[in-house]
Amino acid sequence: MIISEDKKYVMNTYSRFPITLVQGKGTKVWDENGKEYLDFVAGIAVNALGHSHPAVVESVKSQVDKLIHISNLYWNSNQIQLAKMICEKSFGKSAFFCNSGAEANEAAIKLARKYGNTKYNGRRYKIITAKNSFHGRTYGALTATAQPKYHKNFEPLLEGFESVEYNDINSLKSAIDENTCAVMLEVIQGEGGINEAKDEYLQQVRKLCDENDLLLIFDEVQTGIGRTGKLFAYEHSGVVPDVMTLAKALGGGFPIGVLVVNEKADVFTPGDHGSTFGGNPLACAVGMAVMKNVAQESFLNTVKENGEFFKSQLLAMKEKHSIIDKVKGKGLMIGVKLDIEEGSDIVKKAMEKGLLINLLSHNVLRFVPPLIITKEEIAKGMNILEEVFVEMGY
Repeated sequence: MIISEDKKYVMNTYSRFPITLVQGKGTKVWDENGKEYLDFVAGIAVNALGHSHPAVVESVKSQVDKLIHISNLYWNSNQIQLAKMICEKSFGKSAFFCNSGAEANEAAIKLARKYGNTKYNGRRYKIITAKNSFHGRTYGALTATAQPKYHKNFEPLLEGFESVEYNDINSLKSAIDENTCAVMLEVIQGEGGINEAKDEYLQQVRKLCDENDLLLIFDEVQTGIGRTGKLFAYEHSGVVPDVMTLAKALGGGFPIGVLVVNEKADVFTPGDHGSTFGGNPLACAVGMAVMKNVAQESFLNTVKENGEFFKSQLLAMKEKHSIIDKVKGKGLMIGVKLDIEEGSDIVKKAMEKGLLINLLSHNVLRFVPPLIITKEEIAKGMNILEEVFVEMGY
């Protein structure tokens, strides 16, 4: 009934699995028939504290009784407090709030162009991104996303973008010219297949940006807020950007996006950009609740420890199952490259057995469970995955 109604009234923009989820608690969700699933997708790296976490639930309930939305015509104490928390925990001087990762990246694109055009009399507008990147589906973010499959049927895209090979400093160096204003990278490419930037590469990128007065933008929409075992993924390399975008995990399931900038990049003035819903009291109340939990050193250490355990389980499985080509990622953002062309049947079989995972680029399994996951739950999920490999003859 639900699926037929969806097909009748909801626009056909998603290929969905044939289950309807109706409840969640911690790392588990249940469908309309009461079947339980271990959730290793977490709303695509969104539900950092799992489902129905007491801190998130209480923040929503408490704030709904007070104030939900006022627009940005007026001061908003929750917005100010959350901005302070993020800036003090990062390199930031100031923050701009919106509602999603794509919106945060759109804001970063506009900011970079204003920086280049105002400082260099309208001559600097080009933004360099990396091949296999993913920055969102709105037009600026879509153009920055250097994957042709997302561009098909939406051309012409915006001018002023160029993509280069990821982890190849010479490719980047050759793309920089007198029109370049910024370099925009993911510290770990998410939708592109869980590809990590090498520390040396990021250090070289930072040096090039400094030498050419370019803004360095890190898209941490998926890696930010504890996903990699650090609050922000750039901390692993020690390379600090000028601009950072956040979303996903910050809201713990509630829509929020943030653009964070240092003093050099703090160039927006009233009228340059805005968002009706961005930074509303409810979203920021939830964001504060998430930050207070995830930013604790003990919490982040546990994410790192559990991530290492997760990878060790997968590496042990790799010794027994030749289908596993490579295990990659950091913290609880892990990818398994399969030695087959198409792995969708593995995802479907795992779901039938009560494990939710998803697939990237046809043959990379992505694991981004809630950050509260335990070793026991990781082991349970890996047992299910191994059962799938055995039953499918891998």
